[in-house]
Amino acid sequence: MILKSVTESFARIIHGLSVQHLTDRVIQRSKRMILDTLGVGLLGTKTEVFHKTTQYSKIYNADLSSCVWGHPDLRLPPTYAAFVNGVAIHSMDFDDTWYPATHPSAPVLPVLLALSEVLPQNPKVSGLDLLLAFNVGIEVQGRLMHFSKEASDIPKRFHPPKVVGTLGSAAAAAKFLGLDQTKCREAMAIAVSYAGAPMANAATQTKPLHAGNAARHGLEAALLALLGLQGNKEILDSEAGFGAFYSNYTPQTLPALESYTLLLDQQDIATKRFPAHLGTHWVADAAASVRKYLLPTDRIKRIVLRVPDVKYVNRPFPASEHEARHSFQFIACTMLLDGGISVQSFHKSQIGRPQIRELLDKVELEHSPDNHPNFDTLYCEVSITLENGKTFTERCDTFYGHWRKPLNQKDLEEKFRANSSTVLPSDAVEGIIKAVNRLEDIEDCFLLSTLLKGPCLPKKTTKCTQHMLSSHIFS
Repeated sequence: MILKSVTESFARIIHGLSVQHLTDRVIQRSKRMILDTLGVGLLGTKTEVFHKTTQYSKIYNADLSSCVWGHPDLRLPPTYAAFVNGVAIHSMDFDDTWYPATHPSAPVLPVLLALSEVLPQNPKVSGLDLLLAFNVGIEVQGRLMHFSKEASDIPKRFHPPKVVGTLGSAAAAAKFLGLDQTKCREAMAIAVSYAGAPMANAATQTKPLHAGNAARHGLEAALLALLGLQGNKEILDSEAGFGAFYSNYTPQTLPALESYTLLLDQQDIATKRFPAHLGTHWVADAAASVRKYLLPTDRIKRIVLRVPDVKYVNRPFPASEHEARHSFQFIACTMLLDGGISVQSFHKSQIGRPQIRELLDKVELEHSPDNHPNFDTLYCEVSITLENGKTFTERCDTFYGHWRKPLNQKDLEEKFRANSSTVLPSDAVEGIIKAVNRLEDIEDCFLLSTLLKGPCLPKKTTKCTQHMLSSHIFS
């Protein structure tokens, strides 16, 4: 059957994809994405933006509730659990990146884990069910981004996780909830009206809300579709629909189910080794290569970074951790000074060091016409000139963690351990690794939520802050 409607073809794929479409490669890549996302999400529960959004979300109550990762005594309505866990995932810009450029996992995984706790347990939701719905959410994002040349480059106007991520979240939730094809289409239409967030909020505490809101709003869209809410039947076909977010939007109907291949089978994910904008990872590797030539007594006179022209990652003197995560200059200087970059590199005490400020004063950026702001083709050169006149230059075309040079499984698991052990005990950490590694064989994925919330702590006698918070917000 040939469909003329792009929107209808998406609904057909969301409804019709089955576990038979999950190749071994897709399953393995999905499990790596899930493990990494859980780790950065657990680490993110220690951030200020997570605590602020959680404090806000506590004013909402419902008969059904889902866990907040790493907080055994805190449960929220599923939409708000998805929201705060999504915020945690993106709170440090440590989550995965796909091509075309977006963070695909953060809007999707929190929704599915929140739903897995509240769906009827007969039949139980299996690990394969989770993997299938996860891939439906990833697939929708990738397909939509392939409809525009603008989406191939590092974004300038809208932040993709709140655009395509919202629709990916809705698609994943629709699949998990077992919506029929018509309601899958309505979920897409509703999600488009929830989509969108400006790039102007990059490098601020608000940016992580884009991922959290994508998760929450996508789930809301699917739930409203379940209740019969209707939207435009051709929302993905129209320039006034989803096309409003991208120039040169040229949507096409999706292939037939019988011959369908998931994009994740063709395009792998980039996994970050430190919590900062993906573009800075080229800078870090090139700076690390140059540093090998330097002696402790060498005095640097000039630092030149040859990078793409990406204005929101051009921050000569970052004043906050979020600005530092979006600064070519800060990443280069930190690598040159310390020989490595970690979570601690973005603490306020590290950002304001006199040694860093001294190096930042010496940095210049150059933009070559052939160095396009595209995560598949960009490169970085770092050139250091010493006071004795010597110059050293190194170039990075593909950093370790990029989809062309993915982290090996050992390093991926070590990243997860380092991140999650800040919140969970070692038995829970190892339990999650084992569960994700055999996810396709798990009969009940509620096991993951049990491990993620952590061990219950002794009750403490505290004053109730619910009324105080409500009074503060609504006064």
